[in-house]
Amino acid sequence: MLPRHLHARFERGIALRASGYRGRFAPSPSGALHRGNLRTALVGWLEARLAGGAWLLRIDDLDTPRVVSGAEKLIADDLRWLGLEWDGPVWRQSERRGLYNSVLSAWRRAGLLYPCRCSRRLLADVSAPHGALAVYPGFCRDRRLGWGCAQGRLPSWRLRLSAGAVRWSERLAAPGQLDGPTAVGDVVLRRADGFIAYHLATAVDELDMGITEVMRGGDLWWATAAQVAVIQHLGASPPRYAHVPLWRDAGGQRLSKRLGSEGLAGYRQRGFDGPAVIGDLAASLGLVAAGQRLSAGELLEDLRPQPWRLAMALGHDLKP
Repeated sequence: MLPRHLHARFERGIALRASGYRGRFAPSPSGALHRGNLRTALVGWLEARLAGGAWLLRIDDLDTPRVVSGAEKLIADDLRWLGLEWDGPVWRQSERRGLYNSVLSAWRRAGLLYPCRCSRRLLADVSAPHGALAVYPGFCRDRRLGWGCAQGRLPSWRLRLSAGAVRWSERLAAPGQLDGPTAVGDVVLRRADGFIAYHLATAVDELDMGITEVMRGGDLWWATAAQVAVIQHLGASPPRYAHVPLWRDAGGQRLSKRLGSEGLAGYRQRGFDGPAVIGDLAASLGLVAAGQRLSAGELLEDLRPQPWRLAMALGHDLKP
């Protein structure tokens, strides 16, 4: 279903997994990292270093209307200031559109995709009662629709999911299993506005980068099945996933870039330097006592004799 050059490229990604632990931190440059993002980055960096593996930085910047000028540099500067150095060059999704489009073209020729002309309003009205995940009801699945512009709008492109459960290895959150037709639905891979969809880019990158472990926020647990389905259609097994509990404020509201939740700027305004920030993040995990100061490297060395302490900390409710 894939041309030879794409198949060979993904085979190289699969072979990279054999080299050992390969994790990644993949923020969107839509604003400064908040405390929850910083804690997830610290956890991913610690786990990769304790495993003697690689920790990569990918910038998920495909959704250009949400990209904030200067945010990528700010993210990189924040990570370096905390001592969270990544391996190799920065990966940017905006520089990889050709790869994503090649997969789309191959799958469209193979009949795995179909055009969908359902409006967002229609889908919101239909899926609103169904809970945490909006599941596409399949209105356009068997209709004969064109791929071109109609009434000033292009269609989105959806991947046909087969019947049955989508499963993945989950280490922290709920067991990794969702029913394809009733809990996931046919996945949008190219949006109606022409943008490559998040699920396609993420799944292709996990495979192409040889990622073995995905450490990210618990709010993305629901997105995992769609990405796993794409990876499986690429002929590969998915990485292992660990969805970290979200850091919430005193009112129970989850932190977000959109709301301007406190990041390093707020820490600095309170007089925190790098070791104080690392200490605060580590204390929220129960790894050190509140108020302790230490660098990321010192925390790593403290954990080396007992690396299981990090896994134990993530297995319990995290402190706000």
